[in-house]
Amino acid sequence: MNQPAPSSLQLKVITSTRLLVDEEVKEVNLPSVDGCLGILPGHCPLLVAIGEGTLAYTSNSREGGEFAIAGGYAEVLPEKVLVFTELRHQDNS
Repeated sequence: MNQPAPSSLQLKVITSTRLLVDEEVKEVNLPSVDGCLGILPGHCPLLVAIGEGTLAYTSNSREGGEFAIAGGYAEVLPEKVLVFTELRHQDNS
């Protein structure tokens, strides 16, 4: 029996020092090592290596956000996305 797809995702973005995001979102865009990956509620399970780039999300409660990240891993499930990463430091030179 088919179950309806969830209407949102629980996004958690975790670094070695803190939890950056823990909220319900409509979509997540990740910079995988093979290119940009768009995640919507109901996405098939996936474990992906993240490259350097911008992680962006659209929130249910506000506009959303984005972070410059320096790689890591993400676990994608139909109802949640767990991202293990580090923030990319900007060079001001």
